[in-house]
Amino acid sequence: MAFHEVRFPANLSFGSVGGPERRTEVVALSNGFEERNTPWAQSRRRYDAGVSLRSLDDIALLIAFFEARRGQLHGFRWKDWSDYKSCAPSVAPEFRDQQIAVADGIATVFPLSKTYASGGFSYVRPIVKPVEGTVLVGISTDEQVLGVDFELDLAAGRVIFAEPPDAGEAITAGFEFDVPVRFDTDVIQTSVASFQAGEVPNVPVVEIRL
Repeated sequence: MAFHEVRFPANLSFGSVGGPERRTEVVALSNGFEERNTPWAQSRRRYDAGVSLRSLDDIALLIAFFEARRGQLHGFRWKDWSDYKSCAPSVAPEFRDQQIAVADGIATVFPLSKTYASGGFSYVRPIVKPVEGTVLVGISTDEQVLGVDFELDLAAGRVIFAEPPDAGEAITAGFEFDVPVRFDTDVIQTSVASFQAGEVPNVPVVEIRL
């Protein structure tokens, strides 16, 4: 099993159905109360790539991509059009978008992340597949220069500074990102007749942990 650093055609993922999935175990007690717990620290995303197929050319492109990944065997990048930026969907990323760490004066490597906050609570999502050419990094109020102040590990979503930032400095970043996924089936069933009649194949895609 390997991960292919290639993105599923963005024009085919546009319009797809999907989003985050959680696993919660709910136990109903005899007194009517509930106990709730989750074995997952991180959410997992699922999508249906078949919804956005519009033509037989789209089917051909899907099949070529599916065969090159050997079905479920190899992972790939997926653009989630509803959530692919460090900021709001309507604006461009800036280096102040997300605080990813507070420097300790020793560490030089910092993983990218995105924080989802609501009602005083938050969830920090690891970002492991940033998009090349979109990542902006800052230390407190100063934007850093790629290739001079820091380098990027695009395969793992890590910022690598040339020198350790001073202790107490806020490390911030803005970026676009993909979701690491694989096909959740080893079978793609298509019919020219049914497709022309408006039916589309079911092509499940699921996020993988790296």
